[in-house]
Amino acid sequence: MFDKRRLLQSLAVLAAAAALAAPVRAQQLEEVTYLLPAPGFLPAFGPWMLAQAHGYYAQEGLKVSFVTAKGGVDVAKQVGAGNAPIGGAIGDTPIIARANGIPIKAVAVLGGRSLTQLAVHEDLGITGPKDLKGRTVSVWAYQDTTFYAFQGMLASAGLTKNDVNAQAAGPAGVWQLFAARKSDAMVVVPEWAASAREAGAKMKIYSSDDYFKSMAQAILASDETIQKRPDLVRKLVRATLKGMQDIMRDPKAAARDYVAAVPQHKGREAFIEEVFNLYNTYVYPGQKVLGAMDPERLAAVQKFYVKEGIVAKESPVADLYTNQFVQ
Repeated sequence: MFDKRRLLQSLAVLAAAAALAAPVRAQQLEEVTYLLPAPGFLPAFGPWMLAQAHGYYAQEGLKVSFVTAKGGVDVAKQVGAGNAPIGGAIGDTPIIARANGIPIKAVAVLGGRSLTQLAVHEDLGITGPKDLKGRTVSVWAYQDTTFYAFQGMLASAGLTKNDVNAQAAGPAGVWQLFAARKSDAMVVVPEWAASAREAGAKMKIYSSDDYFKSMAQAILASDETIQKRPDLVRKLVRATLKGMQDIMRDPKAAARDYVAAVPQHKGREAFIEEVFNLYNTYVYPGQKVLGAMDPERLAAVQKFYVKEGIVAKESPVADLYTNQFVQ
């Protein structure tokens, strides 16, 4: 005979057990501090925020907390010192870090092309770096990997930083000066180009890749963490690359989910979609294996850094990266 009371009692027991089990499962997630070189709400960190929002870190058994450091080199210092197991920077950063005795490697690179682009007003007749002599160019800062990439672009045309009027304006001032036509060109990452367009600027964009093959964003880990916790590094890399794949597959859906997860961008789905499309065009393509470092590209960038005096000496290229976590 059907016993309704017993069934209800059983369901109540199961519900209570599930309620007790949920906190236990949550407690089993390993807590991890992930250092970012700038605030996590910036669109550049879309892959990381989507990995969090879509539960990819949790699926790996991780509870990730993002903490903002003072730029990529500071991330490298903190990760190298063991203050965090993982961090984000640019693929070029290990060149600077290793030259200064900081034991870190790039364990994944988010894209096969450069993060840095050159944008110019479309009505000025500038067709690339060769036309920048005597021009005013807005940049983020003089001690920054985007500026070093710009120096590489200039060098491809036989120019140096002394041949242009470079104005260090900070991350917002870069595109604001350009949009106000106070600079002829700007050295940017995709979201700054999108911001200038939103402000009404008409521009042409030239990829650093066509002149100087600098790097995309990278994930950094210390030699010690790579040796002692390869499982943790692999989980973090795998989850973050899934976030990047979401943008590559469907930037519109990714923009919608990103805005839902990052309230600072509420109502700006169209803008974020444009930013993601720019990443898909200029930054993410070009990797045979998603996340893999190109050692020849890295070696060429390092030679330029040494030649320009950005770093004092070369490090063995094998000390700057590992592809073991993206295989």
